[in-house]
Amino acid sequence: MDYDLTHRDGQPYVMIPLHEYRAMTKEGLFVRKNLPSLPEEILNALAEKKEHPIKIIRKYRGLTQHALATQAKVSRPFLTEIETGKKNGSIQALKQIAEALGVGVDIVVS
Repeated sequence: MDYDLTHRDGQPYVMIPLHEYRAMTKEGLFVRKNLPSLPEEILNALAEKKEHPIKIIRKYRGLTQHALATQAKVSRPFLTEIETGKKNGSIQALKQIAEALGVGVDIVVS
């Protein structure tokens, strides 16, 4: 296998294709905390960052903003502001949203 080497902030990184990384994680070669059990198309959408991760996972889970806000115990307008990038959301709010979505906080932080 041939991989690219790059440097960021003075540190070397090996770049591998996303599909190969996912195959390696499934084979147990890498262990990552809070690796969500989400289908590949959702993981790809998260990686593309075209929409906020909360919105992507919320839609995948079939939840409305109102339903997610209720489960996470946050207001729907506040959730909307987070999804649209107008507000970042507090750590506590992001924890509650992540828990309601069934993913780790690291997944919902964009």
